[in-house]
Amino acid sequence: MYRVKEAFYTLQGEGAQAGRAAVFCRFSKCNLWNGREADRATAVCNFCDTDFVGTDGQNGGRFESAGALADHIAALWPDAPGRPYVVCTGGEPLLQLDEALIECFHQRGFEVGVETNGTLAPPAGIDWLCVAPKADAPVVITRCDELKMVFPQPKAMPEAFEHIQASHYFVSPMASPTTPTQGEDVIKQSNTRRATDYCLANPRWRLTLQMHKLIGID
Repeated sequence: MYRVKEAFYTLQGEGAQAGRAAVFCRFSKCNLWNGREADRATAVCNFCDTDFVGTDGQNGGRFESAGALADHIAALWPDAPGRPYVVCTGGEPLLQLDEALIECFHQRGFEVGVETNGTLAPPAGIDWLCVAPKADAPVVITRCDELKMVFPQPKAMPEAFEHIQASHYFVSPMASPTTPTQGEDVIKQSNTRRATDYCLANPRWRLTLQMHKLIGID
């Protein structure tokens, strides 16, 4: 059974695929945090701004088979020209994503992208792999298409992961996990400045912003 928090059609908001139409399939659960608000302060990534608990989000649910979930995702793609693209995210998608589901996505014409924290080995068949390490969680993936660092993380600065072979290296300014107050907005602006300065000093890395939040879409 596959448990999905939510699924929706939107534009990819950050990284090398920014601006591309995609169906996001957000799987429930994460291996770095149980999702309970009371435990946020002790979580590895206590800056998480994503709700991945349960199956009650838009188009969420439980799916008994890979085919059933692939059909559900395919129904969200418009009948229009363009290569269908699904982004498997979470939570941590590699707790659930497997070769059977990837194959079912491929059978329906989808290119399969994954956004993972890198602590679990990926199944075969993924077309685009984005790894986003969190703090001191052990990363087992050493090759990917895109390495994306939430910045700054005192226990996970970008230089600690430069051994990972990637086609693209990004830093993304850390935002508040809650609705921003004026003070939190200042912190975000400060992080954007710090991330900008880091990219200027380390030109291997590129700045990426959360475009979907800037333009007000999912």
